[in-house]
Formats: sequence, structure tokens, C-alpha cells
Amino acid sequence: MSSSSAEADGRALVYCEGAYGTTNGKTAHGLVRRTRRYEVVGVIDSRHAGRDAGSVLDGTRRDIPIYASVEEGVRRCAARRSPATHLVVGLAPDGGGLSESTYEAIATALGSGLSVDSGLHVFLSEDEALSRLAAKNGVAIRDVRRPPPRDQLHFFSGKIEQVSALRVAVLGTDSAVGKRTTAWELVDGLERLGLAAELVGTGQTAWMQGARYGVIFDSLVNDFVTGEIEHAVHLCDRERRPDVIVIEGQGSLMNPAYPGGLEILAAGRPHLVILQHAPARREYDGFPGYPLHPLPQQIQAVELLSGRPVVAIAVNSEGIPVDEIPAVCRAVERETGRPAVEVLREGPARLTELVRERLNRRN
Repeated sequence: MSSSSAEADGRALVYCEGAYGTTNGKTAHGLVRRTRRYEVVGVIDSRHAGRDAGSVLDGTRRDIPIYASVEEGVRRCAARRSPATHLVVGLAPDGGGLSESTYEAIATALGSGLSVDSGLHVFLSEDEALSRLAAKNGVAIRDVRRPPPRDQLHFFSGKIEQVSALRVAVLGTDSAVGKRTTAWELVDGLERLGLAAELVGTGQTAWMQGARYGVIFDSLVNDFVTGEIEHAVHLCDRERRPDVIVIEGQGSLMNPAYPGGLEILAAGRPHLVILQHAPARREYDGFPGYPLHPLPQQIQAVELLSGRPVVAIAVNSEGIPVDEIPAVCRAVERETGRPAVEVLREGPARLTELVRERLNRRN
């Protein structure tokens, strides 16, 4: 992933059949909340057809309809004089696999003249039938998770030490816990303070949201993960000269299926860490019988590995009644001795002030 235009690629229907509002729909959720790459004109999930995607997601209406099928979405968008140009696969299933129903929806989209962007591990462009269908209808298939050729990959070199921007990593205590959303909120909040901030994405959804820089590291050969992280951060610093670079986390240090974060700490070498946590979760997402490690232990692990402070806890309030969120945040603050912020309801101001204070101390 490298620099990208701020101009939208097109109008997107986001396919999330059976998963919208669940952790397997996190790509769709991210696109509904924000994207610079597309104008989102609808979501596909028959379970919520007829409702507003924002209202289903978090109670905030965004005027993005949910349709029962690709056919309905194409037809209704055309009738609204906002015809879709893309189908974006908004599913994030375990292992990034492709179901038969999703395959059929993709074929329908291509046959309807829509280009398809997919972040699955299955590369659609390698399917002969889908490729023929795309060619017949003059549209394209983009496999967002396809890694660059080996000769274009970077090995860690130490050039991270040349980066002048303050680096902030948003890591998490689990997968699908809200790291990317908090990272974007932090970037937006810093920009409102008059600071230049950039997000370095580490997954396919950040690319789909229009992040200028990043790496999709769960599809890379392990030898190059740290080098690609370093290269993305270094390139961002060299080309944009931001005050702050926010690095999106992946998985969590101790998640049994999605261990992630060590590479970011080792290669991105952040100055500060914000840790995203869902207090109501008791087990790692999707893995019953694997209890979440206690929050203080997760903080200790991050700080031991990085030598850098966890300065705040970003709270994911899933499973917590709205009127109890403030009390839960206060309990997290007592437990950890760090500010606890529910960013979607409270905003990122407390986090941006922590970052600005650190930046002022450097200057």
C-alpha cells in the first residue's frame, strides 16, 4: 500500500450478508463509519434489510440503506440516481475464506457491471469464471490482500530511526476490538488541533478506507513483515512530514489465533501506545475456552516488550448498557491508573491531549 488519491474510486455497495453487526462484519462497519476511497451507497445483509446501516451499527443514522441482495442494491441505487460502481466484500471471516453464497453474490455483481474489491485471503482474480465475467462486462477485480512481488518487499534496515514524527501505536487486547476505529478517531482529533497526522494501516480495511500508507501484514511472508512496517512508516514520514504517525494495530499480543503487535512494537518503534480493550469480553473473540488475559497483564506485556508507556485505555463498550459505560471507564481507570476513554461516545479529546503533551515535550 502506498500513496493514494483523495478522490473516491467510486460508489460502493458493501457486501456483508449474515454478518453485519457482528465481529465478522468489521470491514463493513469500518466502511460505514468512514472511507475516503468510496462513496458507500448501501450495505447488503438480508437480516437488516430496510434499515439504516448506521442505526444498526451504533445508533447513528448515516443515510446508508441496507438491502436484501446485490440485485436489490443495484436496482435501488440506480433508481436513486446514485448507481453503484463497486461491490466491496465487507466480510472478515476467520481465515478469510470464501463461502458459496459470497461467490454467487460476487458473480452477480460482476454480471451487473460492478467492479469487485475483496480483502479475503482467496484471490478472486485467480478464478477463471469470475475473471471471464469481469472481462466480459468491462469491470475489474482487486484482491486487496494480494502481497507485492517478493522482489518489491522490504527487509528491516534500521531506517525507522530517521523518522522524525511522533509515533503512536493503537494496539488491542483482542482482535475485532476497535483498534482501527480509534486510530482514525485519533487522526481526526489531532487534525482538529491543527496538527498534521497520518494513519499507517496494517490491514485490508484501512486500505479500503483510503489510508495513504500501510501494509496488509497478515498476508505477507513473515520475514518481510517488520521491514514492510518500517518502510510504510518511513515513506509516510518522508513524503508527508506529519507531526504524528498513528499505527493501526492487528490482533493482540496473546490472541491464540491472531497474535499481533510485536512486529509493530519492534519495527514501528512507537513512542506511545494506546491499548484498546472491551471490558465485557471474557474470552478471545471466536474462541470459547480461551480466556482473555487480564488487562494489567496485557499492559505489562506491551511495556516490557517495547520499553514504551501505555498511556491510555480506549474502551470498547460492547455488551455494556449505555448508562453503565461511565462507571465501567472509571473502574478501568482505577484498575490501570490510566485514562479510559470510550472514543465513539466521548470523542478522542483526552487522547489527543496526551499525544499533544508528548509532542510538546519533544519540541
